[in-house]
Amino acid sequence: MGRALIIGGSLGGLFAGLLLRQAGWDVTVFERSSGDLASRGAGIGTHAELFDVMRRLGIAVDETIGVPIAARICLDRDGATIARLPFDKILSSWALVYRALRRQLPDACYRAGMQLEDIVHDAGGVAAIFADGTTASGDLLIGADGLNSTVRTRAFANAAPSYAGYVAWRGGVDEQAAPTAAHELIESYGFFITPREMVLSYLQPGTNDDHRPGKRRLNWLWYHPVHARALAKLNTDASGHYHEAGIPPPLIRPDAIAAFRAEVRAMLPPQFTALIDATDAPFFQPIYDLTSPRMVARRVALLGDAGFVARPHVGAGVTKAALNAAWLADALAAAPGSLDAGLAAYERKASAFGSALVARARFVGAYLEDPPRAGLKPEPMAVMQAIGQPLREIPELKGLF
Repeated sequence: MGRALIIGGSLGGLFAGLLLRQAGWDVTVFERSSGDLASRGAGIGTHAELFDVMRRLGIAVDETIGVPIAARICLDRDGATIARLPFDKILSSWALVYRALRRQLPDACYRAGMQLEDIVHDAGGVAAIFADGTTASGDLLIGADGLNSTVRTRAFANAAPSYAGYVAWRGGVDEQAAPTAAHELIESYGFFITPREMVLSYLQPGTNDDHRPGKRRLNWLWYHPVHARALAKLNTDASGHYHEAGIPPPLIRPDAIAAFRAEVRAMLPPQFTALIDATDAPFFQPIYDLTSPRMVARRVALLGDAGFVARPHVGAGVTKAALNAAWLADALAAAPGSLDAGLAAYERKASAFGSALVARARFVGAYLEDPPRAGLKPEPMAVMQAIGQPLREIPELKGLF
């Protein structure tokens, strides 16, 4: 095979590194952070396709992989249940999947604290130049470095994320600390929906990936319209510094959090109000779209959120990264005599899937934008059926597997 340089040591980079290594490639994963990525605590939705890729890597997919959820409920403003649907879903956590992947990759193949500065092509392949002066050469460079990808900036046309017009305020509490008023939300995937808002709650494994009742974590998200001008103010810290790429949670101004809590008490059902009141440090994330016109440029390929970012409503960000990695490994294996042919085959499949996924997520979230657009009707049954839908049942994705 050859040597692959993978920029980004998060989930997409690990999936790519493991699958290419399994296929006989010499791989090195370069991660810019020196910290423990497993400290990230976000919950994630799963899909059968994600588990298929994990099994392919020899990772056990059993009762320890997450928390099963059997029902969706939607509350009205007073807290009464106004809609209920079955929900055969496993909710997991980013950290759990990261640790499962990282254990599979030898330390010799993973280099932390490596900030990419530039990419250079030559007749023999491609080289990555890092901030510490290190240069690494290979036959293929893979950009798996997320939304604000340096690889995309250096090697591709200026495709940039676009703000969707709303943010996700989010947080969570350990199950044992959940207030009594919120206990109705523990065993269900909870919703509250208005013509301009969507609030969700769901379980995920707790500390040390513990999936046992009482040891889990109850998360919540509030998708809330915020005009671009107001977002700029939210992204400005107490010293007046504007964080263009997104404000770190510890720097969110106390007055912004106080205003958020006041809106919660004025607008949300008592179950969600109690849960959010019990959350010590709520934070927000702006919602973005990203559609890259190309996924391959010479000996560079994009993967996961470096190429396409779909709003979270499909719950398939991690699954997309896993599928991209699998499709890349398979396309290269199917064209052993031509790296260019393999990359072209990968680009066709990954671009079609990414474009369809972004379109679907835009349709689901259109009513949340500021100003709103036509799309999915903000009615309880329609929204509950759309969120977490199996990928093979999504109209926009038909025929792409």
